[in-house]
Amino acid sequence: MNTLKAFLATFSTKSRPKKMNIDSIYDIKINAINAKPINLLHYRDKHILFVNVASKCGFTPQYKDLQTLNNKYKDHLEIIGVPCNQFGNQEPNSEEEIESFCKTNYGVTFLITEKINVKGKHKHPLYSWLTKAINNGTKNSTVKWNFQKYLVGPNGDLIDYFLPTINPLSSKITKHLK
Repeated sequence: MNTLKAFLATFSTKSRPKKMNIDSIYDIKINAINAKPINLLHYRDKHILFVNVASKCGFTPQYKDLQTLNNKYKDHLEIIGVPCNQFGNQEPNSEEEIESFCKTNYGVTFLITEKINVKGKHKHPLYSWLTKAINNGTKNSTVKWNFQKYLVGPNGDLIDYFLPTINPLSSKITKHLK
């Protein structure tokens, strides 16, 4: 019986996701595309829209609408683009090339981070928080493709996520910003 208990205890511990050792999303460390640390706490009291982005994706034109959204709601919204090369090798560029591409082609002025992983074994802690209910307190999700969006409220709670097919200017997103 003790062997069975030990086995079950080991199994249940391994299969249960572990909560991150942080108090809130504002404790997560990530760098801007220029390698400078981003202090997410600066965006407390604002909505934050995290979007995993890529330069060579069919959804790349959403950069334009993300910039429009940024301009319209800049007083209470921070958009943070998160380059990722995990979907179809659609962000193979260096961070310098990504930054130049965004500014030149779409006039992007919102924050872009360093290139990270948003899924898998080497998933960045930001996406461990965004995609795991045990961390975000709301829901589990998986990042399906480039330009999936995660909206965090001014209090640091996950509001919802939006699949890549949802345009950044959709009322599904903007209704939370009014």
